[in-house]
Amino acid sequence: MAASLLEATGEEAQLIRGSGGIFDVVCDERLLFSKQATGRFPEPEEILALLP
Repeated sequence: MAASLLEATGEEAQLIRGSGGIFDVVCDERLLFSKQATGRFPEPEEILALLP
């Protein structure tokens, strides 16, 4: 995911380690995707489409 975002945007993603299976994608303090809410991991294209 991080490599796809870097290639498409030129921006590096920051991984913040957590626990409990949480996988959130946040940009500019805005939640773009939550694995907990959807029950699945996002596809890189989904995240790219949600970026401002």
